[in-house]
Amino acid sequence: MLHDIVNFVVDTVGSLGYTGIFIMMFLESSFFPFPSEVVMVPAGYLAYKGEMNIYFAIFAGVAGSLTGALFNYFLAVKFGRAFLVKYGKYFFIKEETISKMEEFFKSHGHISTFSGRLIPAVRQYISFPAGLARMNLLTFSIYTTLGAAIWVVILTLLGYYLGDNEALIKEYLRYIIVGILICLAIIGFWYYKKIKK
Repeated sequence: MLHDIVNFVVDTVGSLGYTGIFIMMFLESSFFPFPSEVVMVPAGYLAYKGEMNIYFAIFAGVAGSLTGALFNYFLAVKFGRAFLVKYGKYFFIKEETISKMEEFFKSHGHISTFSGRLIPAVRQYISFPAGLARMNLLTFSIYTTLGAAIWVVILTLLGYYLGDNEALIKEYLRYIIVGILICLAIIGFWYYKKIKK
């Protein structure tokens, strides 16, 4: 199944080029979440074969990720708070809780946004609380770009050096995700100690 998806993405990216990478990473980062590895790993493989420029592929991937994140951010700004205040009580979400979350993101949104972009199953949704808290847009964009760039570069290089070896890519990706989570835990602990001083 995954092999068929990867082949489809390779064909799509091959035909649409950098625009295809941008569109798919926009979708991955916004309302249609699917694994970004099925986009950037094939892009890296195409770069290895000389059919793409690796730097342009990375740029298109990061730009698509940022645009998708901004889409979610503005969606939350437009509809988020009013929706949660109105319907949150049915899911045990009090307005007081919403206010606390907003305050947290105003103070610690940068580290949360950066970390969130590197955590699987979180990266697509971290933009919502940022938009809900109306986090500074420039700060949001910078830390989203940093987090997205690290992830996109990792995936692209995996595709470049491992090609279409699906088993090896999965194995390396598992180690990389564990390594990232350990690094984020260390950064989080350091940040917590710093703000406690």
